[in-house]
Amino acid sequence: MTRDHDARETEDGDVTETGDSDARETEDGDVIDTARADASVARETARLRTDGGTESDSAAGADDVALDPWGSSTVSDYRKLFEEFGIEEFDDVLPEVPNPHYLMRRGVIFGHRDYDPVAEALRNDDPAAVLSGFMPTGDPHIGHKLVFDEIIWHQEQGAEAYGLIADLEAHAARGMTWEEIDEHARDYLLSLLALGFDPEEGELYRQSDNRELQDLAFELGSKANFSEFQGIYGFDGETNVSHMQSVVTQMADILYPQLEEPKPTVIPVGPDQDPHVRFARDLAARMRFFGVTEAFASFELDDAERALVAAVYEEREAYAEEPERPRCEEAGEWLAEADAADLDELGVVDDDDVLDSAVEKLDNAGMEPLRPRVRFLDLNATDDAFEALVETIDGEKRRYDAHVDAFDLDADEAEELAREVELDHGGYGFVPPSSIYHRFMTGLTGGKMSSSIPASHISLLDDPEEGYDKVKAATTGGRDTAEEQRELGGRADECPVYELYAYLLAGDDDEFAKEVYDECVGGERLCGGCKEQAAELMRGFLEEHQEKREEVEDLLEDLDISLESPRRGVAPGDD
Repeated sequence: MTRDHDARETEDGDVTETGDSDARETEDGDVIDTARADASVARETARLRTDGGTESDSAAGADDVALDPWGSSTVSDYRKLFEEFGIEEFDDVLPEVPNPHYLMRRGVIFGHRDYDPVAEALRNDDPAAVLSGFMPTGDPHIGHKLVFDEIIWHQEQGAEAYGLIADLEAHAARGMTWEEIDEHARDYLLSLLALGFDPEEGELYRQSDNRELQDLAFELGSKANFSEFQGIYGFDGETNVSHMQSVVTQMADILYPQLEEPKPTVIPVGPDQDPHVRFARDLAARMRFFGVTEAFASFELDDAERALVAAVYEEREAYAEEPERPRCEEAGEWLAEADAADLDELGVVDDDDVLDSAVEKLDNAGMEPLRPRVRFLDLNATDDAFEALVETIDGEKRRYDAHVDAFDLDADEAEELAREVELDHGGYGFVPPSSIYHRFMTGLTGGKMSSSIPASHISLLDDPEEGYDKVKAATTGGRDTAEEQRELGGRADECPVYELYAYLLAGDDDEFAKEVYDECVGGERLCGGCKEQAAELMRGFLEEHQEKREEVEDLLEDLDISLESPRRGVAPGDD
């Protein structure tokens, strides 16, 4: 990656960019970078709050979002992730999280998928788990530290913690040799331990050495098909089979913490990994013996139809001759004749096809009573398991060939019962895995922080003096001159250096992060002094981290994890 301008170093060690960047040194030695047009396209579209957090803000003309687990593109508009992929805003669940990490408080963790069960388990000291993996393709850097911190925080809150080395993925998808993988894997593990991961209360493993994981991957593979790999990942006839196999292995990684006991499990990742999470949730459901849904008659409904029929049932006083025993035909007639105001009142009709299909199913059921019940669907159950389920259901029930309707259970009770029967008969009983998503860090040179661009990131292995120099050379969100900076304030929300404070350097001190932000946007803080402070803090962090890495070397050697792979072979795709 190259930039369309030159840079020269000033006498005080700051970098002034020239040419198209139109950046210059101020009289007091500060460096003001005024041209970030090329970098802003790839930079996160986020506004850093005055509390040190972030808000998602749509950018005019932002590119469409494409989530590629092996790509290098950044996300230009986080709000589109909520709209297009169903990722939920983390702020909505934050009040339910006990002792939230500063990455949560500041909005660096911006989204989630079904995190509520994990938060509830942490609040109640119930079983929960956290897992994330690291593909050892280069040195661990400060962007990876976000994931390390998220794993360790969940472990400190009582969750079982799992950290894995995705060596099969690195070999199959990135063509890394096993010697390269071994070198980088050791560095990732040392940093994770140095930052506080407790191996006695957690588990570290390599994909290639974990037989239980590979057995689970084989079973999950029986529920996946090639068309899904095409649709989700864009695989085609040129994709090597090992790459596809590594995807199924990642699905097994996500579900691995539940092998001994089903439990809420969170996967902390960047948003580019969301396709893996969605696929794993689908496979977890397909592995279940029973599906549990809400039903109202003998016929089946999809999710949209079910919401509509549930709302129609609540309106039974308006159409049923016997409101305590409404008939499907009555409900269908009323729904078909309902005017726009009636439909608006229901609040669930936004598709004519859904309306027409629900009316047709209700009409076809005739005088069958419209009556709420919980339905157990036979998905993969053995005959013995299905019979055991029927016998276990208390109260009124009705059995069909492929499902059982229960009239005296609510959905939560039914879900618990189905899982108990499944586990008693050799099933997995998986709970759908959850996920949380953190923002990508902006590179120190603008654009995305990338392992392949040394100047854009700070490696956790960098010499502390090199880390100091990289921060001093970073672009900023400053104004053209010191005078303008004092008058108009800096643009902390566009500044990679402020991100270093919010994501790392301020640590758990929200007041310090807020102080840096307020001083910047208020014009009291100039870029030269701000970068000097950040560079000093970065140097101190690297010194301390690398000392801790040395301290845990013996601990790593004693752990039950292979540091050298016995595998041999060329990189996939090589001759």
